[in-house]
Order: sequence, then C-alpha cells, then structure tokens
Amino acid sequence: MSTETAPKYSVIPFGPQHPVLPEPIHLDLVMDDEKVVDVIPSIGYIHRGLELLVEKREFPEMVYIAERICGICSFIHGLGYSQAVEEIMKIDVPPRAKFLRVIWSELSRIHSHLLWLGLAADAFGFENLFMQSWRTRELILDIIEETTGGRVIFGTCKVGGVRKDIEADALSRIIGVLDGIEKDVRSVCGVFLKDSSVKHRFCGVGVLSKEDAISLGAVGPMLRASGVEYDMRKTGYSAYGELSFDIPVETDGDCYARCAVRTREIYQSFDLIRQAAAKIPAGEISVKVLGAPDGESFMRLEQPRGEVVYYVKGNGTKYLSRFRVRTPTFANIPPMLHVLRGQELADVPNIVLTIDPCISCTER
Repeated sequence: MSTETAPKYSVIPFGPQHPVLPEPIHLDLVMDDEKVVDVIPSIGYIHRGLELLVEKREFPEMVYIAERICGICSFIHGLGYSQAVEEIMKIDVPPRAKFLRVIWSELSRIHSHLLWLGLAADAFGFENLFMQSWRTRELILDIIEETTGGRVIFGTCKVGGVRKDIEADALSRIIGVLDGIEKDVRSVCGVFLKDSSVKHRFCGVGVLSKEDAISLGAVGPMLRASGVEYDMRKTGYSAYGELSFDIPVETDGDCYARCAVRTREIYQSFDLIRQAAAKIPAGEISVKVLGAPDGESFMRLEQPRGEVVYYVKGNGTKYLSRFRVRTPTFANIPPMLHVLRGQELADVPNIVLTIDPCISCTER
C-alpha cells in the first residue's frame, strides 16, 4: 500500500486491562502518531443488575445492596439510599445518628483519597510514594474496622439511623490517633504537591476550563479543580449543616489542580471528624421503622469522587418500584473525554486516573 492511500489515524485500545488501571474502563484512542485525536468510550463492560434487585429484596435489606454499588465509597451509597427512603417515609433520624453518619462518611473520604493518591503515584512510576500512601490508608481502615467491624464495606447505615454506636472514650481515643495519622498524611501529600517529578507529569496536563467543566457536567474534585465552588455537603444533609467548612477550590483545571483539591479535602475531612466528635449529642442511634415507603424521592450527596444522585420510588409495599443511581464517574466521563483530545499518549493514564474512575459504580 502506498503512503498516499495509507490511513492517517490508528486506533489503540486502552483497557479494560491495563497496568495502571484500578478499574476496567475501556477506551478506544484514535491516534495521530503520539497525539490523541478522538476517544471512543465503551460503557457496559460490567453489569450486575443491582438496580433491579429492589423488586426482589425488601426495602430495609436493600441498603446492603446499595453499599455494594462500590466498595471504596460504600458507606455513602448506603447513606444516600437510606436518606431517600427516610424522606419518603417522613422518618426523623436521631441527631446522634446524623453525626455518626458524618464521621463515617469522612473516614470513607480519607481512605478513598489516600487510595487514589497511591494509584496516581503508581501510574507515573513513584513506587515508594505509592506504598507510603497505602500504608497510611491502612491506619484509617483500622479505625473503620474498629468502629464498624468491616474494613471496606461498613454495614452500619440503615433506614432510620445507624446500627452501631461509638462510645465517648473510644471516640476520644480515635481523635488522638487521627492527629498522628494527619501528620503522616501531610508528609505524603507534601511530596505530591512539591516534588518536581510529580509536577512534571501533572502541571499543564489535561486542562479543563471552568466553562467546559460546567457545560460538560463535571462533579467533585474534577469540577472544583476548575474553579467551581460546588459541594453537596453544603446543603447540610446529615449533620453537615451544623459543621463549619470551606470548599477546596483550585483554578488551573489540570491534573495537578485535581490532585491538590483531593489533598486539601483530606485535611478538611480530619477537621470535620474533630468537629463532629466535639458536637455529637447523646441519645438514640436509630428509630423504629413502621410501614412501607409510598412515593418517590430524589437525593443528592457528595461522594469522594463527586455528586451522586439517588432516585427511589416506593409503592406502599415492602418492595420498591424503582431505584436509580447516577454516580460521579458517569458524570465525569464526558469532561474526561474532552480533556483527553489533543493530549499525548503517555499522559492518558494520568488524565484518566485524575477523575478517580470507579467503573463498578458506573456500570451496575
């Protein structure tokens, strides 16, 4: 074949199995030499039918299914489902349960972001930083295991409150442990923000402008790294309305900015846990749930990866009619595809990882 008739572009499959991918995302990269011209995503590689299970599992049991939408952010999935059902049934959750929900949500956020930092370090070949990030994350998982019995799937959230309590002495001791963990976290995060090799791979790479972030529907750190101050925790669900915090925002919109937002959110989570521990009231941790949900609810929360949306519809029986979830990874795929176009092939793994993809969340 002559050079005149040879195709100009080549197509390179990226995933679902790739050395730097923690999740089986599948992209077809249309390449002009080493530059990405276009990206074609393949959604639907995994399907577990979790949303259909509402027709076969009673609504109190469905919280266990919701938690298994994603292992890393399982607690907030269970929380979102529980709050949606509670809104339909007009259930008033005890104040102590709301504060416990905040504490476990923020522990979940810390361990999710530390996991991401380790994966990001592994993607650009900084193995020592990867191990240090995950070593620190193990300390957070130890606290989660102590307070819930599980290390990834908590199993403590339920319709009407929470299943387990944290005694005052244990909570005080945990806060002391967290103070030591935060020192380790700041040391690890300092490398991400100051090391020249990290800046070389992240700065100016995968830039998403503020206008594009809004028009393409980006959420979470992907959105806030582009200068948009938006966080669903500011709506005050659970006990967030009684806590004081700012929304971490960066303006450069590149991979480095997304990394910086996540590191700042880790520090913020430590502070929120301390505030919640100081303000948590005494009292019951759950209320008795009577009857069945009859109506529909639309609930929005802030996952570590961004805004997650739950739609729940009940028909007055013990089985729900509908349960739908829009996860943050699903929302961040369009802006990710946008920033990939025009990038070098070597930067594709880093850009994909900076949306913190969770394909098990996206493909239920």
